[in-house]
Amino acid sequence: MTPIKIKQRSETHLSIVWNDNHQSMYLFHTLRDSCPCASCKADIEIQNGKILLPILVPGKYVLKSIEPVGSYALQCTWGDEHRTGIYTYELLRSLCECSDCKEKK
Repeated sequence: MTPIKIKQRSETHLSIVWNDNHQSMYLFHTLRDSCPCASCKADIEIQNGKILLPILVPGKYVLKSIEPVGSYALQCTWGDEHRTGIYTYELLRSLCECSDCKEKK
């Protein structure tokens, strides 16, 4: 599956239409909190039975740009200049929260 149309719908949402005509809508919060880079995965650490949450950084949930990575992924640049996460198409499709996709999970 590959995207055929990617569009920022608002200041908080991204829309992707896939080559099977499925449309996915993503909140920027969901995308950023699902960033697959090593740094973001380590932001929430379990230490002595406590979960340490990351500090909210200004611009963290502001999408500045989105670029293709080869023919398999997208790379987002966020308002805090974070850009190391590579969102594979497989990951993006798995993050879709529409009723059809939720049913399949």
